[in-house]
Amino acid sequence: MTSVTGAAAEAEQVFGDSSAEAANIAPVKTADRIETLDFVRGIAVMGILFANIVAFGQPFNAYIFPESFLVDPADPGGWQWIAQFVVIDGKMRGLFTLLFGAGMYLFMERTWARGGTRWLQMWRLFLLLCFGLIHFFFIWMGDILAMYGLIGFAAVACMRWTAKAQMTVGLIGYVFGALLYAVMMTFPYLIADTSIGAMPDMAELRAEMNSGIDTALADDAIRTEAKQSGDYGGLVAHRLSQDAMMPIVNSLLFMFETLPLMLFGMALYRLGFFSGTFDRSKLVRWGWIGVIAGGLCHFGLGMIVKGAGFSFYSANAALLGWSPLPRLAMVLGLAALLVAYSPAWSGWLAERVRAAGRAAFTNYLGTSIVMLFVFHGWALGYFGELNRPQLYLVTVLACIGMLAWSKPWLERYRYGPLEWLWRCLTYRQLFPLKR
Repeated sequence: MTSVTGAAAEAEQVFGDSSAEAANIAPVKTADRIETLDFVRGIAVMGILFANIVAFGQPFNAYIFPESFLVDPADPGGWQWIAQFVVIDGKMRGLFTLLFGAGMYLFMERTWARGGTRWLQMWRLFLLLCFGLIHFFFIWMGDILAMYGLIGFAAVACMRWTAKAQMTVGLIGYVFGALLYAVMMTFPYLIADTSIGAMPDMAELRAEMNSGIDTALADDAIRTEAKQSGDYGGLVAHRLSQDAMMPIVNSLLFMFETLPLMLFGMALYRLGFFSGTFDRSKLVRWGWIGVIAGGLCHFGLGMIVKGAGFSFYSANAALLGWSPLPRLAMVLGLAALLVAYSPAWSGWLAERVRAAGRAAFTNYLGTSIVMLFVFHGWALGYFGELNRPQLYLVTVLACIGMLAWSKPWLERYRYGPLEWLWRCLTYRQLFPLKR
């Protein structure tokens, strides 16, 4: 991979003189921000931690497969698993991806107005990719920033399309991806968990499926040993040697979900969705329809998984293969409701949520760093020791922390710490941080 220094030199040639460009193109001023974007982003960054907390504090496969827990999950009947599946899983990431697409277009809209080009966006995405790879290899392997950086390069090529074209291609791509995921994930489930796999000519294939579970759990066991023993160097070495291709694999796997949602975000921003031009009553009506209909579909899928005993392949099929279409309804529905209701939410809590959204980059990476200290053996060492309710309690405390620090910090400083660093690297200038 090209080094940051080398890429900066290349970008210097592409962009021309950096000081001249920075004089014409500057980061977004506080007064120019769209507060609705900050509010939705604040909800999403806290919600993402609720989705990820199980994989932080238990083996990675415990996120989907409850039997991977190293302690009793304290989830009788699996209803907490189902609740997270219905309300959280994929929805917060979906909101975040919508906002990322909207933010990409907002950035370019202002860049074009000041004479810049899409190369500045490409450089910005490259920096995000670098942040994501550092996050993945050295902090937590559930990173999404590297995926956003890689898939964002494809989204840049679509930025000059009309909003209608972005929405249409996004919808076609998303539906195609949903059907593809359904086929990919249903087949293993049918072989491993249904009577189809019990047929004589399927015995060998079913054995291979079961072997795949053993392999996944054995890989988790290596990571668990490193985390519990405090062998941080061994954990990083394992990621570098065994998981090095995962950021690329994840990007390819989620391409047909992530890229369409980025295009939706661009189109919705251009149509005024986030700035209050849509009819509020329609947003509320269609938002609730999307959330309720999508939620009921998710609940039905969760009951199928429950009927299968929360098996490895039924859970994977539900989360990755069967839920994308109802998830889209919920993501768009949640976005509509948050956009409709957020202007009226002006109390102290809403202000702190918006502040958390303004510092979402810092909060996202910052919580991963905090979880290193909470769970790894070289620090507090709680990895594998907390059940599901206790992990949710850790999440609540972390969200309180996000709400507590973000607003006071932004009253004194222009940006969150990592937002400021990203801006300085993007424009290759040192911008003032303190107000």
